[in-house]
This record gives sequence, C-alpha cells and structure tokens, in this order.
Amino acid sequence: MRTALFALTAGGAALAHRLAHAVEGGATMHLPERLRGSAVSTEHDTVYFERLADVMREAFTRYDALICVMATGIVVRMIAPYVENKLYDPAVIVFDEAGHHGISLLSGHIGGANELTRSLCAAVGADPVITTATDVTGALAPDAIAARLALRPVPKSAIQVLNTALLEGKEIAYYIASDLPHAAFYEAQLRAEEKQARLFRGEVPPVGADEYRVVITAADDLPQENAPRTLYLVPRRLIAGVGCRAGVPEAKILRALTEACGMIGREPSYIDLLASTMVKRDEAGLLAAAETLGREIRFFPNDALAAVIERYGLKESDFVRQTIGVGNVSEAAALCAADKAGGRMALGKTSFGKVTVALLWEK
Repeated sequence: MRTALFALTAGGAALAHRLAHAVEGGATMHLPERLRGSAVSTEHDTVYFERLADVMREAFTRYDALICVMATGIVVRMIAPYVENKLYDPAVIVFDEAGHHGISLLSGHIGGANELTRSLCAAVGADPVITTATDVTGALAPDAIAARLALRPVPKSAIQVLNTALLEGKEIAYYIASDLPHAAFYEAQLRAEEKQARLFRGEVPPVGADEYRVVITAADDLPQENAPRTLYLVPRRLIAGVGCRAGVPEAKILRALTEACGMIGREPSYIDLLASTMVKRDEAGLLAAAETLGREIRFFPNDALAAVIERYGLKESDFVRQTIGVGNVSEAAALCAADKAGGRMALGKTSFGKVTVALLWEK
C-alpha cells in the first residue's frame, strides 16, 4: 500500500514518525518547509511543502492511503474537491496531534481505512473512531469482505442495498461459482467468518423472493442485467512487476514470486499478469518463468515507466537507473500494466536477492 503521512507542526510530525513505523512497507512524510532542518526526525522519505493544498491534491491520486495528523476540518476541506467514488478513492485517516484518537474518514471498507485505523491506533495507543454503521453494530459488511479478499463489488448501488438489509437484521446469502479459480480459497475465507457459501456451476441462479445475496463469480460471467438485491464480487487481477539482474535463472525468479505472494497470503497461481521493462524482453529466465506460470508478460518502454515514476513519485535506485535507464522497474511496470484502471499496491518493491518484485491488485 502506497502511504503518505501529513503533519503541520513539530508535535504532529513526531506522531507521524511513530505512525510511519507502524505502516507496512513504510510511508512518505509530508511536512511544512519551515520544519526542514529542525529537530524533527527525517529517517523516513520526506517531502517538504509550502502549501498543504498543493501536496494534498497530488497525493490524493498518487497514494493508496493518506494519514493526516491535524484537525479533521482541515482534511475535509483539503480532500473535498477530489472525492469521487468509494470504489477508487484512497483511504483517509486523521489523528489528533496528541494521539488520543484515530478517525477513519474515507474509504473505510473498500479502501481499507477501517482496518488500517485499527492497526495504527493499536501501534500508538490511540482510540480508533470508526463510524460505518455495519462496523459499529458488529456486522461484517459484504464490501468489507470484498476488500479483504481483493474482490471488486458490482454494481456499486447494491453495496448500500445489502448493507442496509444487514443492519435491518436480514440474512445475506453467499454464492460462489464452483469453476472459479481459487473458489475453494474464497469458500474457506467465508467459512472463517462463519458464513456458509453455496456453490453453483454454470449460470448464476435466479434470486429468490426477498433474498439478499452476494455472488462471487468471474467478470466474464456477470449477467447482462443485474439481479435485484444482488451484489456481485469479481476477483481483481493480481499484477506482478518484476525486475532482475541479467542472467538470473528461472528458478530464482519463481522463488522470488513465490515468496512475494506468500507475503500477501497468496500463491503464484493467483498472479494474472507479469510486467517488466522492455530492456528485459529477451531475458531467458524471466520468459521461462512466465511460461512455467502460464501467464502473459508485458514489457514497457522506459519512457512509459519514467512517466509512471513521476506521476506516483516512486522511489528510484541510482544503481538501477545507471544500469537500465530508469530507477524503478517492478512498481512502475505493475502500474503500467494496470493502465487507466489503476491499482492498489499489495506489496511494494521488495528485493529477493537479484530479483525485485512488486504486487498490485488492479482496481
């Protein structure tokens, strides 16, 4: 998850640094220019700004999560012009400077703000403030399940219909297409949440009278017309961006992909697409790994990677830049492969010896 932290004062920056330590994969600090050279720790990557509005506008589309140590009102005014859609907006979390409370402000379920708020509050001893109705009543919402399992909710309007039914005490039925890759994984995950799923083969069964249901199925199998009281959950594509040294054998690349997937609780079979730089288009080990996995691999020119690096402010390696011309391959290639759909980084650039992997769930 690409994460940005914002603070306006030295006290707020101190808390932000504590929060940064609790963010998996680290975070980029954003501090006022007047704090440059102060006693505030700069062990994390830090961006200094003159105007908060300018960096907040850029960060809203650049990062998966924004963590703000400041008044809630300031944050609301800063992000209001850019809030668009609960399926795509980043998670936004607000902490007071004293670290008493952490507030899940935006994208609580699909963006993961609620879970991230709980995690960060536990790390710094703050009280989590969660206001989504299903969470405060102890009900597990279908869109929260979708976020945990990397599933895309369709249509968006059905989210409110089912969540309202859940709050009214109605039962939600769960269905899974039995021929869906990893159907057993989804069934096991639902069972762990004490939800019994019904398996079906072929067409989605008709919705029962007064039935509210969630159907996990492939995008290609969605009906032309959405059934009433039905939320479809479609597996998101998992894209693996890969960078490697010249001559790295297939076995090491496959091992790196296996370890990377294990870090997000998946196996390499969940990878839908591989991506890298055009410089590696003839790399035998990389091509062999793609063939073994039975997955397409796409190669992107360095100017496309450079544009993505600039757009998302990705960290670059001087060594990699000197070697192949751009300083970030794995994350940039994964984002290039996601194209306009964009994506949330499941695993940021991670080195496995001579292989670097980034994993991204396509939005």
